[in-house]
Amino acid sequence: MTYTPDRAHTAVLVMDYQAGIVGNFAGSDQAGLLERAQSVITASRTAGIVVIYVVIGFRAGYPDISPRNAAFSGVKQMGIFTPGDPNAEVHSAVAPHQGDILVTKRRVSAFAGSDLELVLRSKGIETLVLMGIATSGVVLSTLRQAADSDYGIIVLSNCCADRDPEVHRCLMEKVFPRQAKVMTGEEFRQSL
Repeated sequence: MTYTPDRAHTAVLVMDYQAGIVGNFAGSDQAGLLERAQSVITASRTAGIVVIYVVIGFRAGYPDISPRNAAFSGVKQMGIFTPGDPNAEVHSAVAPHQGDILVTKRRVSAFAGSDLELVLRSKGIETLVLMGIATSGVVLSTLRQAADSDYGIIVLSNCCADRDPEVHRCLMEKVFPRQAKVMTGEEFRQSL
């Protein structure tokens, strides 16, 4: 049975493909990951599917990071992911084009501290295609929240990366299939 996306109601979420994240989480397959991601993004644009970039970002001075937040307190100490920081820029290999949407989030999930839900509602989006770094971070958190919000979900397994390959494998094979359709970027492109 083949899958055909409802293009008018589908959005591809390119999550945390930022310069400072790709370099730290993509591992030895960084070039391959970026090539696969770019191929999916280009095919989605050509098919008329909405492409939304979701990036992590904080205000200057970090008033949006609580000292109780262990993960992001480290970001504050390093002084990264604020306006003008090169680490915060979307990686040049997958940079947004005119017409793409850019959403800034303040926590791990693409929905947390962002206006993503508003954008999706306004566009009439019902299905989300997730690709992101890291699998155990933004992809997992976004998938769970999207499932609880009744979105259809597709995860592109080889367009996601994690520092721990075993965690990536376990999520893709055992956890994500309970709430999402898991396929490769090539399989998704072929479905268009």
